[in-house]
Amino acid sequence: MDFQDGIDPVTQDEDNVLPPLAEAREHLVVIGNGMAGCRAVEELLARDAGRYRVTIFGAEPYVNYNRIMLSPVLAGEKTFEQIVINDAAWYADNGIELIAGDPVRAIDRAAKTVSSQSGRTIGYDKLLIATGSDPFIIPVPGKDLPGVISFRDMKDVDTMLAAAADGGSAVVIGGGLLGLEAAHGLTLRGMKVTVIHLMDTLMERQLDEAAGWLLKTALEGRGQTILTGANTEAIYGDGKVEGVRLKDGRDIPASLVVMAVGIRPATALAREAGLAVNRGIQVDDHMVTSDPNVLAVGECVEHDGNVYGLVAPLWDMCRSLADGLTDQHSGYKGSVTSTKLKVAGLDVFSAGDFSGGEGCEDIVLRDASRGVYKRVIVKDDKLIGAVLYGDTVDGGWYFDLLKREENVADMRDMLIFGQAFASGGGALDPKAAVAALSDEAEICGCNGVSKGQVVSCIAKGAHSLDAVRATCKASASCGSCTGLVETLLALTLGEDVQSGPKTMCKCTSFTHDDVRREIVAQDMRSIPEVMQKLNWSTPEGCSSCRPALNYYLLCALPGEYQDDQRSRFVNERMHANIQKDGTYSVVPRMWGGLTNPRELRAIADVVEKYDAPMVKVTGGQRLDIFGIKKEDLPAVWADLNAAGMVSGHAYGKSLRTVKTCVGSEWCRFGTQDSTGLGVKIEHMTWGSWMPHKFKIAASGCPRNCAEATIKDFGVVCVDSGYELHVGGNGGIHVRATDLLCKVATEQEAMDYCAAFIQLYREEARYLERTAPWIERVGVDYVKGRIVADDAGREALRARFLFSQQFMQDDPWARRAAGEDAELHQHLAEVRPMEIIA
Repeated sequence: MDFQDGIDPVTQDEDNVLPPLAEAREHLVVIGNGMAGCRAVEELLARDAGRYRVTIFGAEPYVNYNRIMLSPVLAGEKTFEQIVINDAAWYADNGIELIAGDPVRAIDRAAKTVSSQSGRTIGYDKLLIATGSDPFIIPVPGKDLPGVISFRDMKDVDTMLAAAADGGSAVVIGGGLLGLEAAHGLTLRGMKVTVIHLMDTLMERQLDEAAGWLLKTALEGRGQTILTGANTEAIYGDGKVEGVRLKDGRDIPASLVVMAVGIRPATALAREAGLAVNRGIQVDDHMVTSDPNVLAVGECVEHDGNVYGLVAPLWDMCRSLADGLTDQHSGYKGSVTSTKLKVAGLDVFSAGDFSGGEGCEDIVLRDASRGVYKRVIVKDDKLIGAVLYGDTVDGGWYFDLLKREENVADMRDMLIFGQAFASGGGALDPKAAVAALSDEAEICGCNGVSKGQVVSCIAKGAHSLDAVRATCKASASCGSCTGLVETLLALTLGEDVQSGPKTMCKCTSFTHDDVRREIVAQDMRSIPEVMQKLNWSTPEGCSSCRPALNYYLLCALPGEYQDDQRSRFVNERMHANIQKDGTYSVVPRMWGGLTNPRELRAIADVVEKYDAPMVKVTGGQRLDIFGIKKEDLPAVWADLNAAGMVSGHAYGKSLRTVKTCVGSEWCRFGTQDSTGLGVKIEHMTWGSWMPHKFKIAASGCPRNCAEATIKDFGVVCVDSGYELHVGGNGGIHVRATDLLCKVATEQEAMDYCAAFIQLYREEARYLERTAPWIERVGVDYVKGRIVADDAGREALRARFLFSQQFMQDDPWARRAAGEDAELHQHLAEVRPMEIIA
């Protein structure tokens, strides 16, 4: 399986052995392996783990995953493995039989059995229906054409990813949360996206007109076309979808149409079994249906006339259901709902009634320059509604005030500025604000965790963020509540908060440093061997650990380890930079920033031949050719190779550029030949894989025109020699270099450069740039290894030059010549699940 593209289906063991005394226990069968069904089982296990033996039927061939996080998977921000809630080990550890990919088709209440699609029939003592909801498909002509899909599960995500890989245009029908998330993900995948929304305001159930307008404007600024007040008449196409026709006569071409206009409770199975069904499956306060042996929970149920489509009520239902099944008495009394969402990366929140009306007072704060809008609605000195856009940090507090119907008269003047001001009488104190939250205040909406539950979890020994995530799941999904959890840790533990080194990923308890050490100590020679010997929890690893392991092995075993292309991010696999429209940019190497007529003609010919829309001079003194189609990449590489140009590695965790000024050859201020030195350094270092991107510069005098003092390695020429600088960064967080030392000759400058690179290659953590690495280990440590230890420096230099024998292999030439058998497979199948710039 390719970790970037694949999802490991759950395989079934027909001879699943039940735990001892299983037949003596009541048998609970759960229809639905989603968030509701599995959360109900979790709550039940927490109360009485030995009470029931459990069998779970799932329609999809996977373990339980977080459906809320499908949008980040579509957008490439997460992989499937990262959104799994309960892995295969959870089912095994709790003696749960999982029957995945085999949906239940019938319930026989008289016989107390369920029958699945494959013909399997299983008896139950108690049955739990957690079938969720079905997407609503608007009944227009063409709705059944191939290429028309919904957005509800991983199959839909795979369909969208496949469509995006082919490029083209997409239409999303529905401007609610799911529709906008689908549009955002497809836009990031390079598709031209149009959103069609029937109402005049996006997300009209969650946002008022003003916030909806801000959202629409922000999304349009990201390249999407948003059509509000637009009604779909038909979907047209000859054998497959070709576009959408609106009732006003407009035609919108599309190769993919995503319907995201709403959901309906999935009640067909319950209705056919004769259970009481209205809008949803009717249940009492303990989620019991009209049959006392059948329960239901989640989006498929109706309680006291209400049907909920949010996760917070779902968690409340699961707790009440587990109480009922274990003879406890607290029942579900309905939910007051709030919505805190991140739509296409934009924060929105709403709760309560924001429609206004007689006796209501609106308090509004609008900060256009920051893109912030806040509106709270007060009636009879109580908060009854709130809408937040751009800054939602106080959403939980407003919701807590609303639920508790607290009198806000004393804080009325500061209410709109948030809890930190209102609770502190105008003084900003975020910690005091979190401390003032009630125990019932929601901290993690994704997993339904309150402040009281987080504090209890901390009190029981979860003294780090990772421990809290692992124990009560707060901050384990989208991460938007991470700051609140960290504040609760600080408030509860003070200086006892644990912030030790992070593990490489969730697949292992080992840190990056541990893994590097063990690879060398145990002479491990492949990714599977590392995972086997170090007891990886997931056999295939994930998109975080596989690239790191690939790099560590490549660094430890130059010339012996075979680079694993499957474990590289898409840019490195394609040897080009993917752009937001799905095309690629290609950067040929220009040694030290120098070029000649032959190279310039070759670049001009490529631009014209392949209709590249833009050529850009980069900050690293090279030319970047934009808009190259994926299928044209081998031919582009071949044409550039024919002119003697090799890959500039602008896509890689590797040496990017060596920037130079003209130095003493042309400049009247130049003290040394910085251009010539830069060319020599680049010839020495190109092709070297690194923990992160690596940039070098050589300036001919202290005026520093090549900006050597914000590079990973910089040379500043002076009259008496060369000043060597390390650890600079010119990115988001600018860091000036540290002076490593001063040397007298070009050869010494090159030797020190090679030694420094090798020390960084051997000891930094994957994706750790030189600036944070030096801040972590200290520049004195680096000086001790490079400057003070002559033998050590020479050994590092020798190892670097030895490894370069195997690194300086131009991938463009190899692939353009057809020597890489995987080339055409990559071109056809690569889907950028993970892109790191």
